Amino acid sequence: MKDTLRPNYKQLYMDMLDWKYPEKKEICEQVLKKRKLEALDIITLNEIIFGNNKSNQKRKSYDKNSIIEILNYQKKNPCSNKELSLLFKMSRNTITRWKRMYP
Repeated sequence: MKDTLRPNYKQLYMDMLDWKYPEKKEICEQVLKKRKLEALDIITLNEIIFGNNKSNQKRKSYDKNSIIEILNYQKKNPCSNKELSLLFKMSRNTITRWKRMYP
């Protein structure tokens, strides 16, 4: 699959933490140490920095690695599609579709 152009999220979040939220830099350090940030890492950083407020779920996108990680989470921690959708704040239909795509 062709690698699409993506923003440098690591640099964006590091700059944001330096300028606006220096008190949260230590908490985010573990996630920012990774070489490449995945979709789940970005969601985690957003929750740490901006809180756990209700965000618009329509614009979220997940890469293949994040999808497989979410599905593996469900296998390791036996839970239904409904429980998984509440945990990751997504549609049950999305999870069902992913299961068909990545068995």
